[in-house]
Amino acid sequence: MTSMSSRKWSDRWTVPTGWKSKADLGEWTHTSGKWYADEADKGIQTSEDARFYGLSAPLTKTFNSADGKDLVIQYEVKHEQKIDCGGAYIKLLPGGKKFDADKFGGDTPYAVMFGPDICGGTKRTHVILHSDKKDDNLLINKDVPCEKDQLTHLYTLVVRPDNTFEVFTDNKSVRAGKLEEEFDFLADKEIEDPSQSKPADWVEEAELEDPDVVKPEGYDDIPAEMPDPDAKKPDDWDDEDDGEWEAPTVDNPDYQGPWMPKMMPNPAYKGSWVHPMIANPDYSYDDKMHAVCSSGCTHVGFELWQVKAGTVFDNIIVTDSLAEAQAFAEETYFKKKEDEQKMFDAEKKKDDAAEAEAMGGMDDMGDMGMGGMDMGDMDMGGMDVDDDMMGDEF
Repeated sequence: MTSMSSRKWSDRWTVPTGWKSKADLGEWTHTSGKWYADEADKGIQTSEDARFYGLSAPLTKTFNSADGKDLVIQYEVKHEQKIDCGGAYIKLLPGGKKFDADKFGGDTPYAVMFGPDICGGTKRTHVILHSDKKDDNLLINKDVPCEKDQLTHLYTLVVRPDNTFEVFTDNKSVRAGKLEEEFDFLADKEIEDPSQSKPADWVEEAELEDPDVVKPEGYDDIPAEMPDPDAKKPDDWDDEDDGEWEAPTVDNPDYQGPWMPKMMPNPAYKGSWVHPMIANPDYSYDDKMHAVCSSGCTHVGFELWQVKAGTVFDNIIVTDSLAEAQAFAEETYFKKKEDEQKMFDAEKKKDDAAEAEAMGGMDDMGDMGMGGMDMGDMDMGGMDVDDDMMGDEF
Protein backbone atom coordinates (compact mmCIF):
# COMPACT_ATOMS: atom_id res chain seq x y z
CA MET A 1 0.00 0.00 0.00
CA THR A 2 1.22 3.49 -0.68
CA SER A 3 -0.04 6.89 0.27
CA MET A 4 1.65 9.71 -1.60
CA SER A 5 1.74 11.86 1.56
CA SER A 6 5.44 11.28 2.22
CA ARG A 7 7.93 13.58 0.56
CA LYS A 8 9.88 10.43 -0.29
CA TRP A 9 7.21 9.25 -2.74
CA SER A 10 9.54 10.09 -5.64
CA ASP A 11 12.14 7.62 -4.32
CA ARG A 12 9.88 4.76 -5.40
CA TRP A 13 8.36 6.27 -8.54
CA THR A 14 10.18 6.86 -11.84
CA VAL A 15 9.34 9.44 -14.51
CA PRO A 16 9.97 7.89 -17.97
CA THR A 17 12.37 10.46 -19.40
CA GLY A 18 13.14 8.09 -22.28
CA TRP A 19 9.48 7.98 -23.38
CA LYS A 20 8.89 11.61 -24.35
CA SER A 21 10.98 14.75 -24.60
CA LYS A 22 11.25 17.02 -21.58
CA ALA A 23 9.09 19.58 -23.37
CA ASP A 24 6.29 17.03 -23.89
CA LEU A 25 6.31 15.60 -20.36
CA GLY A 26 4.32 17.42 -17.72
CA GLU A 27 5.63 17.84 -14.19
CA TRP A 28 4.13 15.98 -11.23
CA THR A 29 3.65 18.08 -8.10
CA HIS A 30 3.27 16.87 -4.52
CA THR A 31 0.24 18.60 -3.03
CA SER A 32 -2.93 18.23 -0.99
CA GLY A 33 -4.78 20.26 -3.64
CA LYS A 34 -7.15 23.18 -3.20
CA TRP A 35 -9.55 21.37 -0.85
CA TYR A 36 -8.73 18.61 1.59
CA ALA A 37 -9.44 17.19 5.02
CA ASP A 38 -5.82 17.34 6.16
CA GLU A 39 -3.24 19.56 4.46
CA ALA A 40 -0.56 17.01 5.35
CA ASP A 41 -2.39 14.32 3.39
CA LYS A 42 -0.88 14.87 -0.04
CA GLY A 43 -1.08 13.16 -3.41
CA ILE A 44 0.62 13.69 -6.74
CA GLN A 45 -0.95 16.09 -9.23
CA THR A 46 -0.63 16.81 -12.93
CA SER A 47 0.39 20.46 -13.19
CA GLU A 48 0.81 21.54 -16.84
CA ASP A 49 -1.87 21.68 -19.52
CA ALA A 50 -1.53 19.81 -22.82
CA ARG A 51 1.20 17.45 -21.64
CA PHE A 52 1.93 13.74 -21.42
CA TYR A 53 2.36 12.29 -17.93
CA GLY A 54 4.27 9.14 -17.11
CA LEU A 55 5.15 7.48 -13.83
CA SER A 56 5.76 3.90 -12.66
CA ALA A 57 6.70 2.05 -9.51
CA PRO A 58 7.54 -1.57 -8.63
CA LEU A 59 5.21 -3.68 -6.51
CA THR A 60 6.74 -4.92 -3.29
CA LYS A 61 5.54 -8.42 -4.21
CA THR A 62 4.79 -9.92 -7.63
CA PHE A 63 1.14 -10.70 -8.32
CA ASN A 64 0.77 -13.96 -10.22
CA SER A 65 -2.59 -15.17 -11.51
CA ALA A 66 -1.39 -18.78 -11.16
CA ASP A 67 -1.91 -18.41 -7.41
CA GLY A 68 -5.68 -18.61 -8.02
CA LYS A 69 -6.49 -15.52 -5.96
CA ASP A 70 -8.55 -12.39 -6.59
CA LEU A 71 -6.83 -9.44 -8.23
CA VAL A 72 -7.83 -6.13 -6.64
CA ILE A 73 -6.66 -2.71 -7.88
CA GLN A 74 -7.82 0.41 -6.05
CA TYR A 75 -6.83 4.08 -6.05
CA GLU A 76 -8.12 7.63 -5.61
CA VAL A 77 -8.68 10.29 -8.28
CA LYS A 78 -9.54 13.96 -7.76
CA HIS A 79 -10.22 16.14 -10.83
CA GLU A 80 -9.85 19.59 -9.28
CA GLN A 81 -9.64 21.32 -12.65
CA LYS A 82 -13.16 20.59 -14.01
CA ILE A 83 -11.46 18.29 -16.49
CA ASP A 84 -12.63 18.56 -20.08
CA CYS A 85 -10.21 16.13 -21.72
CA GLY A 86 -7.72 13.82 -20.10
CA GLY A 87 -7.06 10.33 -18.82
CA ALA A 88 -6.68 9.30 -15.18
CA TYR A 89 -6.35 5.53 -15.49
CA ILE A 90 -3.75 3.29 -13.93
CA LYS A 91 -1.95 0.31 -15.49
CA LEU A 92 -0.85 -2.96 -13.94
CA LEU A 93 2.29 -4.12 -15.70
CA PRO A 94 4.39 -7.27 -16.19
CA GLY A 95 8.12 -7.16 -16.88
CA GLY A 96 9.93 -8.06 -13.70
CA LYS A 97 13.62 -7.16 -13.74
CA LYS A 98 13.39 -6.44 -17.48
CA PHE A 99 10.84 -3.66 -16.96
CA ASP A 100 12.33 -0.44 -18.36
CA ALA A 101 10.95 2.33 -16.16
CA ASP A 102 12.80 5.05 -18.09
CA LYS A 103 11.00 4.10 -21.32
CA PHE A 104 7.60 3.15 -19.89
CA GLY A 105 4.91 4.57 -22.18
CA GLY A 106 1.96 3.87 -24.43
CA ASP A 107 3.65 0.94 -26.19
CA THR A 108 4.65 -0.85 -22.98
CA PRO A 109 2.75 -4.16 -22.58
CA TYR A 110 0.22 -4.14 -19.74
CA ALA A 111 -2.10 -6.59 -18.01
CA VAL A 112 -4.81 -4.18 -16.83
CA MET A 113 -5.77 -0.62 -17.68
CA PHE A 114 -8.36 0.72 -15.28
CA GLY A 115 -9.80 4.09 -14.34
CA PRO A 116 -11.60 7.21 -15.53
CA ASP A 117 -11.13 8.79 -18.95
CA ILE A 118 -12.94 11.99 -19.92
CA CYS A 119 -12.88 13.86 -23.22
CA GLY A 120 -15.83 15.78 -24.59
CA GLY A 121 -18.88 13.56 -24.60
CA THR A 122 -16.85 10.48 -23.62
CA LYS A 123 -16.95 9.96 -19.86
CA ARG A 124 -16.14 6.41 -18.83
CA THR A 125 -14.18 4.19 -16.50
CA HIS A 126 -11.80 2.15 -18.62
CA VAL A 127 -11.69 -1.58 -17.92
CA ILE A 128 -9.22 -3.23 -20.30
CA LEU A 129 -7.85 -6.72 -19.63
CA HIS A 130 -5.09 -8.59 -21.45
CA SER A 131 -5.93 -11.91 -23.07
CA ASP A 132 -3.04 -14.34 -23.43
CA LYS A 133 -5.10 -16.54 -25.74
CA LYS A 134 -5.79 -13.70 -28.18
CA ASP A 135 -2.58 -11.81 -27.38
CA ASP A 136 -4.66 -8.66 -27.24
CA ASN A 137 -5.99 -6.07 -24.80
CA LEU A 138 -9.78 -6.33 -24.53
CA LEU A 139 -11.97 -3.32 -23.75
CA ILE A 140 -15.18 -3.94 -21.83
CA ASN A 141 -18.06 -4.03 -24.32
CA LYS A 142 -20.34 -1.59 -22.51
CA ASP A 143 -18.96 1.61 -20.99
CA VAL A 144 -18.77 1.92 -17.21
CA PRO A 145 -19.62 5.48 -16.08
CA CYS A 146 -17.16 7.60 -14.10
CA GLU A 147 -17.45 10.53 -11.71
CA LYS A 148 -17.16 14.01 -13.24
CA ASP A 149 -17.09 16.42 -10.26
CA GLN A 150 -14.08 18.05 -8.52
CA LEU A 151 -13.95 15.84 -5.43
CA THR A 152 -11.90 12.74 -4.63
CA HIS A 153 -13.39 9.43 -5.77
CA LEU A 154 -12.35 5.85 -5.14
CA TYR A 155 -12.07 3.37 -8.03
CA THR A 156 -11.81 -0.37 -7.39
CA LEU A 157 -11.54 -3.29 -9.81
CA VAL A 158 -11.80 -6.95 -8.80
CA VAL A 159 -10.97 -9.82 -11.19
CA ARG A 160 -11.79 -13.22 -9.74
CA PRO A 161 -10.48 -16.72 -10.57
CA ASP A 162 -14.04 -17.88 -11.35
CA ASN A 163 -13.86 -15.59 -14.41
CA THR A 164 -16.06 -12.86 -13.00
CA PHE A 165 -15.26 -9.23 -12.31
CA GLU A 166 -16.66 -6.25 -10.43
CA VAL A 167 -16.11 -2.49 -10.57
CA PHE A 168 -16.73 -0.25 -7.56
CA THR A 169 -16.91 3.54 -7.37
CA ASP A 170 -16.68 4.93 -3.83
CA ASN A 171 -17.13 1.33 -2.64
CA LYS A 172 -20.48 0.99 -4.48
CA SER A 173 -20.71 -1.73 -7.11
CA VAL A 174 -21.38 -0.13 -10.51
CA ARG A 175 -20.75 -3.14 -12.80
CA ALA A 176 -20.35 -6.88 -12.26
CA GLY A 177 -20.55 -9.87 -14.52
CA LYS A 178 -18.88 -12.74 -16.31
CA LEU A 179 -15.73 -12.04 -18.30
CA GLU A 180 -16.98 -13.99 -21.32
CA GLU A 181 -20.18 -11.92 -21.42
CA GLU A 182 -18.68 -8.46 -20.93
CA PHE A 183 -15.42 -8.88 -22.90
CA ASP A 184 -14.55 -10.60 -26.19
CA PHE A 185 -12.34 -13.26 -24.61
CA LEU A 186 -13.99 -16.12 -26.47
CA ALA A 187 -14.95 -16.84 -30.06
CA ASP A 188 -18.68 -16.94 -30.85
CA LYS A 189 -20.33 -20.21 -29.90
CA GLU A 190 -22.15 -20.30 -33.23
CA ILE A 191 -21.27 -19.08 -36.71
CA GLU A 192 -23.15 -18.87 -40.01
CA ASP A 193 -23.09 -22.17 -41.88
CA PRO A 194 -20.59 -21.55 -44.70
CA SER A 195 -22.23 -24.27 -46.81
CA GLN A 196 -25.54 -22.43 -46.86
CA SER A 197 -26.49 -19.34 -48.86
CA LYS A 198 -29.70 -17.57 -49.75
CA PRO A 199 -31.47 -19.34 -52.66
CA ALA A 200 -31.39 -17.40 -55.91
CA ASP A 201 -35.20 -17.45 -56.14
CA TRP A 202 -35.75 -16.28 -52.55
CA VAL A 203 -38.11 -13.29 -52.57
CA GLU A 204 -37.72 -10.75 -49.72
CA GLU A 205 -39.85 -7.96 -51.24
CA ALA A 206 -43.09 -7.87 -49.25
CA GLU A 207 -44.94 -5.73 -51.83
CA LEU A 208 -44.97 -5.13 -55.55
CA GLU A 209 -46.62 -2.64 -57.90
CA ASP A 210 -50.23 -3.40 -58.70
CA PRO A 211 -50.21 -4.18 -62.44
CA ASP A 212 -53.88 -3.23 -62.74
CA VAL A 213 -53.27 0.35 -61.73
CA VAL A 214 -51.51 2.50 -64.35
CA LYS A 215 -50.59 6.14 -64.41
CA PRO A 216 -53.34 8.19 -66.12
CA GLU A 217 -52.45 9.73 -69.45
CA GLY A 218 -51.27 13.31 -69.05
CA TYR A 219 -50.70 12.92 -65.28
CA ASP A 220 -47.18 14.36 -65.45
CA ASP A 221 -48.39 17.35 -67.49
CA ILE A 222 -50.42 18.78 -64.61
CA PRO A 223 -48.38 21.64 -63.05
CA ALA A 224 -48.05 22.11 -59.32
CA GLU A 225 -49.04 25.79 -59.63
CA MET A 226 -51.35 27.74 -61.94
CA PRO A 227 -52.10 31.41 -62.62
CA ASP A 228 -54.51 32.84 -60.08
CA PRO A 229 -57.86 33.00 -61.96
CA ASP A 230 -59.07 35.79 -59.67
CA ALA A 231 -56.07 38.04 -60.25
CA LYS A 232 -56.46 41.07 -62.51
CA LYS A 233 -53.90 43.31 -64.07
CA PRO A 234 -53.76 46.60 -62.14
CA ASP A 235 -55.34 49.55 -63.90
CA ASP A 236 -52.13 51.54 -63.68
CA TRP A 237 -50.00 48.74 -65.19
CA ASP A 238 -48.08 49.98 -68.21
CA ASP A 239 -46.74 47.13 -70.39
CA GLU A 240 -44.14 49.41 -71.95
CA ASP A 241 -42.75 50.58 -68.61
CA ASP A 242 -43.52 47.57 -66.42
CA GLY A 243 -43.22 44.73 -68.92
CA GLU A 244 -45.82 42.16 -69.80
CA TRP A 245 -48.06 41.52 -66.83
CA GLU A 246 -48.20 37.97 -65.48
CA ALA A 247 -50.78 36.79 -63.02
CA PRO A 248 -49.43 35.51 -59.68
CA THR A 249 -49.57 31.73 -59.23
CA VAL A 250 -51.51 29.66 -56.73
CA ASP A 251 -51.51 25.95 -55.88
CA ASN A 252 -53.15 23.87 -58.57
CA PRO A 253 -56.06 21.90 -57.01
CA ASP A 254 -55.70 19.25 -59.77
CA TYR A 255 -52.06 18.55 -58.96
CA GLN A 256 -51.64 15.36 -56.89
CA GLY A 257 -47.88 15.22 -56.57
CA PRO A 258 -45.42 12.83 -58.23
CA TRP A 259 -47.01 9.60 -59.42
CA MET A 260 -46.72 6.83 -56.85
CA PRO A 261 -47.66 3.38 -58.08
CA LYS A 262 -50.17 1.52 -55.97
CA MET A 263 -48.60 -1.38 -54.08
CA MET A 264 -50.08 -4.79 -53.36
CA PRO A 265 -48.95 -7.81 -51.30
CA ASN A 266 -46.36 -9.91 -53.11
CA PRO A 267 -47.71 -13.47 -53.41
CA ALA A 268 -44.13 -14.80 -53.80
CA TYR A 269 -42.88 -13.14 -50.59
CA LYS A 270 -41.08 -15.58 -48.29
CA GLY A 271 -39.90 -13.23 -45.54
CA SER A 272 -36.36 -12.24 -44.63
CA TRP A 273 -33.91 -15.06 -45.18
CA VAL A 274 -32.15 -16.15 -42.00
CA HIS A 275 -28.72 -17.70 -42.39
CA PRO A 276 -28.60 -21.12 -40.68
CA MET A 277 -26.13 -21.31 -37.79
CA ILE A 278 -23.79 -24.12 -36.78
CA ALA A 279 -21.52 -24.72 -33.81
CA ASN A 280 -18.25 -22.83 -34.15
CA PRO A 281 -15.41 -25.38 -34.36
CA ASP A 282 -13.01 -22.71 -33.08
CA TYR A 283 -14.99 -22.08 -29.89
CA SER A 284 -13.64 -23.38 -26.63
CA TYR A 285 -14.11 -22.14 -23.10
CA ASP A 286 -11.03 -20.58 -21.51
CA ASP A 287 -10.92 -21.08 -17.76
CA LYS A 288 -7.86 -18.78 -17.62
CA MET A 289 -9.57 -15.60 -18.80
CA HIS A 290 -8.97 -14.05 -15.39
CA ALA A 291 -5.23 -14.79 -15.58
CA VAL A 292 -4.13 -11.36 -16.80
CA CYS A 293 -0.91 -11.73 -14.82
CA SER A 294 -0.01 -15.24 -15.97
CA SER A 295 3.69 -14.35 -16.11
CA GLY A 296 3.53 -12.15 -13.01
CA CYS A 297 2.73 -8.45 -12.66
CA THR A 298 5.50 -6.45 -11.07
CA HIS A 299 4.76 -2.72 -11.58
CA VAL A 300 2.01 -0.12 -11.68
CA GLY A 301 2.10 3.05 -13.72
CA PHE A 302 0.35 6.10 -15.14
CA GLU A 303 0.69 6.85 -18.85
CA LEU A 304 -1.59 9.78 -19.60
CA TRP A 305 -2.40 12.73 -21.83
CA GLN A 306 -4.22 15.68 -20.29
CA VAL A 307 -5.43 18.78 -22.11
CA LYS A 308 -6.35 20.39 -18.80
CA ALA A 309 -4.12 19.40 -15.88
CA GLY A 310 -4.94 19.32 -12.18
CA THR A 311 -5.79 15.69 -11.34
CA VAL A 312 -4.60 14.39 -7.96
CA PHE A 313 -3.83 10.67 -7.41
CA ASP A 314 -3.36 8.96 -4.07
CA ASN A 315 -3.69 5.79 -1.97
CA ILE A 316 -3.01 3.06 -4.52
CA ILE A 317 -3.30 -0.57 -3.46
CA VAL A 318 -2.83 -3.82 -5.39
CA THR A 319 -3.87 -6.86 -3.38
CA ASP A 320 -5.61 -10.24 -3.52
CA SER A 321 -8.19 -9.29 -0.88
CA LEU A 322 -11.15 -6.99 -1.44
CA ALA A 323 -11.62 -6.84 2.34
CA GLU A 324 -8.06 -5.51 2.71
CA ALA A 325 -8.65 -2.86 0.03
CA GLN A 326 -11.91 -1.79 1.66
CA ALA A 327 -10.26 -1.57 5.07
CA PHE A 328 -7.54 0.60 3.53
CA ALA A 329 -10.25 2.81 2.02
CA GLU A 330 -11.84 3.27 5.46
CA GLU A 331 -8.50 4.51 6.81
CA THR A 332 -7.91 6.88 3.89
CA TYR A 333 -10.73 7.81 1.49
CA PHE A 334 -13.72 7.58 3.81
CA LYS A 335 -11.81 9.20 6.66
CA LYS A 336 -11.35 12.42 4.68
CA LYS A 337 -14.42 12.42 2.43
CA GLU A 338 -16.77 14.49 4.59
CA ASP A 339 -14.24 17.18 5.59
CA GLU A 340 -13.02 17.53 2.00
CA GLN A 341 -16.61 18.12 0.91
CA LYS A 342 -17.03 20.81 3.58
CA MET A 343 -13.90 22.65 2.46
CA PHE A 344 -14.95 22.39 -1.19
CA ASP A 345 -18.38 23.83 -0.37
CA ALA A 346 -16.78 26.68 1.61
CA GLU A 347 -14.36 27.51 -1.21
CA LYS A 348 -17.17 27.44 -3.74
CA LYS A 349 -19.23 29.76 -1.56
CA LYS A 350 -16.30 32.22 -1.44
CA ASP A 351 -15.86 32.03 -5.19
CA ASP A 352 -19.57 32.58 -5.81
CA ALA A 353 -19.58 35.58 -3.46
CA ALA A 354 -16.52 37.09 -5.15
CA GLU A 355 -18.10 36.60 -8.57
CA ALA A 356 -21.35 38.18 -7.43
CA GLU A 357 -19.43 41.15 -5.98
CA ALA A 358 -17.53 41.58 -9.23
CA MET A 359 -20.74 41.51 -11.23
CA GLY A 360 -22.26 44.02 -8.82
CA GLY A 361 -19.31 46.34 -9.39
CA MET A 362 -19.88 46.18 -13.12
CA ASP A 363 -23.56 47.04 -12.60
CA ASP A 364 -22.55 50.06 -10.51
CA MET A 365 -20.26 51.26 -13.30
CA GLY A 366 -23.16 50.97 -15.72
CA ASP A 367 -25.35 53.03 -13.42
CA MET A 368 -22.71 55.79 -13.30
CA GLY A 369 -23.31 56.38 -17.00
CA MET A 370 -19.61 56.58 -17.92
CA GLY A 371 -19.98 60.07 -19.32
CA GLY A 372 -23.07 59.23 -21.32
CA MET A 373 -21.62 55.96 -22.68
CA ASP A 374 -23.76 52.86 -22.25
CA MET A 375 -21.70 49.97 -20.84
CA GLY A 376 -23.48 47.76 -23.31
CA ASP A 377 -21.62 49.59 -26.07
CA MET A 378 -18.23 48.79 -24.56
CA ASP A 379 -16.18 45.68 -25.39
CA MET A 380 -15.11 44.32 -21.99
CA GLY A 381 -12.28 42.89 -23.13
CA GLY A 382 4.90 5.31 2.55
CA MET A 383 4.84 1.29 2.00
CA ASP A 384 3.37 -1.62 4.03
CA VAL A 385 3.44 -5.29 3.02
CA ASP A 386 1.27 -7.97 4.61
CA ASP A 387 3.01 -11.34 4.16
CA ASP A 388 -0.25 -13.23 4.70
CA MET A 389 -2.10 -11.25 2.06
CA MET A 390 -0.64 -9.98 -1.20
CA GLY A 391 -1.19 -6.28 -0.52
CA ASP A 392 0.74 -3.47 -2.17
CA GLU A 393 -0.08 0.12 -1.29
CA PHE A 394 1.48 3.18 -2.88
